[in-house]
Amino acid sequence: MNPTGQDGKHPVEEVAQHVNKAGEAAHQFFDEAKASGQGLMEAVDLHGRVERNPYGMVAAALGVGYLLGGGLFTATTARLFRLGVKVAAVPLVRDELLAFAESAIDGVLDRARKINNPVSSSSTVQPPAQE
Repeated sequence: MNPTGQDGKHPVEEVAQHVNKAGEAAHQFFDEAKASGQGLMEAVDLHGRVERNPYGMVAAALGVGYLLGGGLFTATTARLFRLGVKVAAVPLVRDELLAFAESAIDGVLDRARKINNPVSSSSTVQPPAQE
């Protein structure tokens, strides 16, 4: 007894054809992905960026690897995010604190001037008239 498939071929031959088609599709996909990757590398000038800023690119690679490795929704990421928000807020808070301190110092200096010079400019004493 010789079992045959739908086309009258042996089942092993059908499996071999499917494997060959899958292999060809995989090769085509790999070639297209490689071409896309090359196009992306040329578009972002990856080699030039690495030459100009190697440490920055290493940091970027570490960040991408961390995210792709599943580190996005972890406690460490939450801590880093909070730290980043605090560091980003420092200039805003610093400017507000400096403005507040400047106005407070100006107020203290104004009060000190009034204490040291009790005669204000609005109530100046007229010199006596000479006859």
